[in-house]
Amino acid sequence: MHRRALLLGSVLLFGVAVASGSSASAQEVQVFQLPTGAYPHDVAPAPDGKVWYSAQRNGALGILDPATGKSREVKLGPKSAPHGVIQGPDGAAWLTDGGQNAVVRVDAKTEAVKVWKLPDTSGYANLNTGTFDRGGVYWFTGQSGIYGRLDPRSGDIKVWKAPRGPGAYGITATPDGDIYYASLAGNHIARIDSASGAATIIEPPTKGQGARRVWSDSKGRLWVSEWNAGQLALYDPRANSWREWKLPGERPKAYAVYVDDRDIVWLSDWGANAILSFDPATETFRSYPSSEAWANVRQILGRAGEVWLPESGLDRLMVINTQP
Repeated sequence: MHRRALLLGSVLLFGVAVASGSSASAQEVQVFQLPTGAYPHDVAPAPDGKVWYSAQRNGALGILDPATGKSREVKLGPKSAPHGVIQGPDGAAWLTDGGQNAVVRVDAKTEAVKVWKLPDTSGYANLNTGTFDRGGVYWFTGQSGIYGRLDPRSGDIKVWKAPRGPGAYGITATPDGDIYYASLAGNHIARIDSASGAATIIEPPTKGQGARRVWSDSKGRLWVSEWNAGQLALYDPRANSWREWKLPGERPKAYAVYVDDRDIVWLSDWGANAILSFDPATETFRSYPSSEAWANVRQILGRAGEVWLPESGLDRLMVINTQP
């Protein structure tokens, strides 16, 4: 039987290696095979215990039931190619759809699909990722050099040109509701003024670092995956200060960043084909191998006790159980 079939719904125990070389206890890791060609780009926990993923090449929202290991897909529309997916404050799935040049909502109960096309004047945005502020407004980025917002109550969409042009990528909201995005091509992060829409650039210490994704912790500090530099960076808005840590290994490539319910930071390292966790208290990394070579884990998300990983190169989802 093919190895992929053997992995469907199976529980695998991987050893956990600490960057310093000392041993650590094993963690339970479960891998789920998805439909062929799903190419799960991003992943997000659904409110009913299921898990959503953006099936980019199939033009769909994928829905996995971890209890059974079965998954299915909800088509999003003509030419759909979804990139990011998150759970909104309304419990629905919200997606940035580069193929439709639109924001898409899928109702968690009825699975009804609603599409908000970007204004024609926006051009092709290459939509990337979205987040919600405290007022329920959806903010999004486009790698072609835009960022914008959608008010779901009125349907009003506004789009702004990003400073320094192309590159707007990951985006996050702090507990206070402030919005920040990372610019991969622009090598910076930026804070968006929610009232005016203006973006203020914040320069990381390392030049040309390739800030790809950004995520807020519970204190409102911003964690940044630096793709080009192979680093994890921390920006504290209150202190206006930066810190950076080089990922372990010879040629690290930091793609995703996510902060879990314990304020542990998670990254995907394409250079090592591995997932890393970083404990800010001890400033140490731990490495979790991907299920197979060329996993290409993109955005990471989770819920209490679980960290979910989309292995886009293998048409799989992987979950790490972080409970003791």
